[in-house]
Amino acid sequence: MPNAGAASARYLEDFVLSHSDPTTGLPVGPRGARAADPVYTSEQLLAAVLASVDDDKAEDIVEIDLRGRSDVADYMVICSGRSSRQVAAISEKLADRLKQEFHISAKMEGKETGDWVLIDTGDVIVHVFRPEVREFYQLEKMWLPGSAHRGA
Repeated sequence: MPNAGAASARYLEDFVLSHSDPTTGLPVGPRGARAADPVYTSEQLLAAVLASVDDDKAEDIVEIDLRGRSDVADYMVICSGRSSRQVAAISEKLADRLKQEFHISAKMEGKETGDWVLIDTGDVIVHVFRPEVREFYQLEKMWLPGSAHRGA
């Protein structure tokens, strides 16, 4: 018989992980707690995210400032990979780099299919899409006013 404590811990872990709202692309639920005196700023985290996705050849990188517009995160980054494999690789490498540099265990959803991967770092929400999926959901149209656009 499996360990009941491990099963309940797994259920609780599944329950605690954020889930994204398909309409907004943002995680559902309150923002996770952060240390009172963090070692990094959300701007430093954003810079690391942008550098990582750029290094991995993500395309059409968009950064959106959410401060004052949403309590979920300070920034959102949206980018594309050319294939499901590249989308998954961009996401996995980003999570690894954030863990090494900032000791963040980012929550990730959608890596298995590689169509749309959501990476929730707490301060920065990252969406990595295949181009067709990105065009379908058009998150930029909902969130882009007043933000900056990078890439082509």
